[in-house]
Amino acid sequence: MQNWIVLGATSGMARPFLRRLAIDGAALILAGRDMAALEALAKECHLQGAPKVEVMAFDIREDAAFPALVAKLAAIEGVLNLACFVGAMPEQSAIDADPALIDAVVRDNFTGPAKLLTLLAPVFEARGAGCIVGVGSVAGDRGRVGNYVYGAAKAGFATYLSGLRNRLARKGVHVMTVKPGPVETRMTAGKKLPFMARPETVAEDIMGGIARGANVVYTAKIWYFLMAVIRAIPEPIFKKLSI
Repeated sequence: MQNWIVLGATSGMARPFLRRLAIDGAALILAGRDMAALEALAKECHLQGAPKVEVMAFDIREDAAFPALVAKLAAIEGVLNLACFVGAMPEQSAIDADPALIDAVVRDNFTGPAKLLTLLAPVFEARGAGCIVGVGSVAGDRGRVGNYVYGAAKAGFATYLSGLRNRLARKGVHVMTVKPGPVETRMTAGKKLPFMARPETVAEDIMGGIARGANVVYTAKIWYFLMAVIRAIPEPIFKKLSI
């Protein structure tokens, strides 16, 4: 049986992904901070076909919570998989006004997930199978004036996942980096952003990437081409642009 632990399970992007896993008959562990929302989501997953659903209180900012989660996952029988949807994106203007917010942004988007995955790496290596999905952002492909602190954190996470992929591939474990553009979730509510994707589209792209063993997935797919162009713009020109 496929077992999936989903961190940040109640996020807007995670919900349709969970529906797909439930329909496919995976056993699920839903981890997050809002236990009431997790319990309600667990009932939905049961109705959609998941044979077993557990919920677990988990905060990526709390190092003390990591050992219990690692021990729980190490004890699971069968193929183990993990998807990490945790993250936070305060406005750059808010960070400019209060630089103390940088610590939380980096923790939520990079160092917290990286610490946990480093603890879990030996568990996956011992299994010699499984999949890890890390959700980053196209914002990490190049620093842009509107969200460069968030982008820096996501860039760090993407580089970490690249190294982890190199390490775990030698043991038969697949690590996939997902780079969404703007997605219709609470994080982007009220914003008019280009090429906004629905969470269901993101879920489809993630599932497709897992099936074909992709290393990096851009979603919506147009962001692969857009970011290739943005990365290619010479710095003297780029620093004059407001993109």
